[in-house]
Amino acid sequence: MPVSAAIRERCRALLPPGEDLRYVFPAHANGAGYLVVVTDRSITVLATKVFGRHEPASVWARHPRRTRLGPVDFSPSPVIELGGVSFEVADEYVAVVGAADAEAFAPGDLPRDPLPDL
Repeated sequence: MPVSAAIRERCRALLPPGEDLRYVFPAHANGAGYLVVVTDRSITVLATKVFGRHEPASVWARHPRRTRLGPVDFSPSPVIELGGVSFEVADEYVAVVGAADAEAFAPGDLPRDPLPDL
């Protein structure tokens, strides 16, 4: 299930001005919830509220955009490593991880935007 527009806007409020938000997906590490936000300039990990796991609360870490999110380790559940931390992601967001990496490292592999004027 995609992250709602309201959550995306709350994430955008915690980013530096002018960054173009590309991908957002929830992740979990060490019993805490996070939102991984991929922009045109960075990969930002946002800590979420204790009782609102999809509500961003603060910037937990920032990484350069050229940081790889994958490969995804599938045993026993999908996990990515970012900044030395293993984050568990839901199966439905594995494609998002792949798309974010493809955009940064192999943009020729992405399909063309069918509606570029929207």
